[in-house]
Amino acid sequence: MIRIGARAHDFGTLSSDELSATMAGHGLSCAQLALNKAISGLNLKRGDLNPGLAWAIGQAFQRNNVQIAVLGCYINPIHPDEGPRSELLGFFKDHLRIVRDLGGSVVGLETGTPNADYAPDPNTGSEATFQSLLRSIGELVRAAESLGGLVAVEAVTHHTISTPAKMKRLLDEIQSENLVVIHDPVNLINADNHEDQARMIEEPFQLYGDRIAIIHAKDFTMKDGACRQVPTGFGELDYARLCSLLAKHKPGISILLEESGPDTVAHCLSHIQKHWPS
Repeated sequence: MIRIGARAHDFGTLSSDELSATMAGHGLSCAQLALNKAISGLNLKRGDLNPGLAWAIGQAFQRNNVQIAVLGCYINPIHPDEGPRSELLGFFKDHLRIVRDLGGSVVGLETGTPNADYAPDPNTGSEATFQSLLRSIGELVRAAESLGGLVAVEAVTHHTISTPAKMKRLLDEIQSENLVVIHDPVNLINADNHEDQARMIEEPFQLYGDRIAIIHAKDFTMKDGACRQVPTGFGELDYARLCSLLAKHKPGISILLEESGPDTVAHCLSHIQKHWPS
């Protein structure tokens, strides 16, 4: 069974009905939904989310048979200033509070840098930064445990959680079934390790395969010594290896395209289907 979706905002900022119908029309069965990016007319702030709004949006997606696999709330959980950081964590908790009204359970985020604007920082890999992240993710997971949602963390090479080993440490430190992982192999690949992509694909399954809840699918190319992200099937990622692992260990998992949209989605779908074990 293959379930492929995409980031909803890659298909426009539209009404819930128009957006979910557009995605279904491209053969997509699930979505990562960032409300302010994807749903027209919304500019939500902390305290604005409510069950009625969530139910109406969720019903529109259900009418078009598109599952909201991830509710995206990509805050910086280690914002350097306490006041804004508290507001951001509160906004994430708002998402946890209403995700089930949307028909979902997973709220996703990345792990940030010590800069307010997410810019790269030499202290991102420090122990102090990890401890700051641990406090923030711990606070979100405690909320998820009481609200019945799942906090899904995504690693990125230049963020606080930048390797499978660091993700494993985060999971071990927090020890909660309400903390899960969005596995994006390309996010773990950079100019220094691109020749070792097999490890970037496989190691998360070895270290915490039971906690992988969502797959992000894109591709990468190397040009002039730099790693560039591109749509699935337009680069060098070993999709045969990834699809084999998914078919064996994660039947029915939501695979969400990134770096794709209406012009490339057909090629991306075909590429994944071509490499799926028969």
